[in-house]
Amino acid sequence: MNPAPDNQQLRTTFCAEADWLPVEVTVVQEGSSARMRLSGHGDLEAAAVQATRFLSLDIDARRWPEVALRDPVIAEAQSLIPGLRPCGFHSPYEAATWAVLSQRIRVVQAARLRTDIIHRHGENGTFPPPEVLRDLDLDLPGRKPEYLKAVAEAALDGVLDGAALRAVEPEEAVRQVQEVKGLGSFSSELVVVRGANAPDFLPKHERRLEAEIAERYGDARSLTEVAEAWRPFRSWAAVHLRTLREERTREIGGVRR
Repeated sequence: MNPAPDNQQLRTTFCAEADWLPVEVTVVQEGSSARMRLSGHGDLEAAAVQATRFLSLDIDARRWPEVALRDPVIAEAQSLIPGLRPCGFHSPYEAATWAVLSQRIRVVQAARLRTDIIHRHGENGTFPPPEVLRDLDLDLPGRKPEYLKAVAEAALDGVLDGAALRAVEPEEAVRQVQEVKGLGSFSSELVVVRGANAPDFLPKHERRLEAEIAERYGDARSLTEVAEAWRPFRSWAAVHLRTLREERTREIGGVRR
């Protein structure tokens, strides 16, 4: 979460994992604190915990500047993106649906598919809950409808629960997610890093991150070696480098500078 000017609010709607009812959260930064206001008809206490997780507000970041002392590349990244807290998907469930939708197509195309699903089947701007998604007859490319149903079933069975995935070691969480049909190594890492918003997991199947490491640190150093200096914020450091790469190259957005 970046520092916001006075009176600027961050507002989003999401399905709460506790009951899959829509919730709206508004976040205002007040000095070094963040104030959240939630509205909805479900378990708002559980939804607040979920919101702090996907906004990375549940992480004590006081040791994050120490990473800059150990790695000048991350020091530069922190200076260029001051105050960034990596925000994830609203839930591992939503991260998994995105992983399916974005397989084998461009990100902008996947974004259109997701927006259309929300418009047609969501409520109050939220992605449809798993019990709704499971029963939809979607006209999507390839095996995406089949995989989305599998993701919905996994969410209903608790396999994609954010708190549960954060409660185990990230490697074990990835292994569990990979049991869901349609979610391979890259997708499972995405669910853990961006869905459960695990702060200290190093993606091992992210080619753009590997390319950025080679460019900034040289071909002689591996991602695993470089990332040792990032503990206990390996996910955060990776997100910072990916963010700077996208700002420079626009390779995901499709408009290269």
